[in-house]
Amino acid sequence: MTVNEVTTPFEWLGGEDAVRTLTERFYDLMDLEPAYAALRAAHGSDLTNARQRLFWFLCGWLGGPNHYTERFGHPMLRARHLPFSIGIRERDQWLACMAQAMRETQVPAALRERLEQSFFQTADWMRNQGVSV
Repeated sequence: MTVNEVTTPFEWLGGEDAVRTLTERFYDLMDLEPAYAALRAAHGSDLTNARQRLFWFLCGWLGGPNHYTERFGHPMLRARHLPFSIGIRERDQWLACMAQAMRETQVPAALRERLEQSFFQTADWMRNQGVSV
């Protein structure tokens, strides 16, 4: 499939298998890299649930199957993350970890740039520490 034939980022990325690979690498890096320690600490001892939910969420967010909304309804990301302290450090670690995962799983550069912009907007909106209310 050429880029011109692709209709969604989900298809451009390569479908569910590619989203699963990206999600797994993201959480593997969070576990492995000391640079993501604050982010990892916020996730508790077991990442199984987080891995599955991010996979489900990303599938729909990228234009694929709506696994997350079928199970839980509207994502309400900010509301679901309010119990967690999310500041600039956590935002930046999440973004860096995802950027590294996208590079390492060979997400096409043009798609990676688009996703990094969208991820930044979402991650910045999720901050609940160090923001004016």
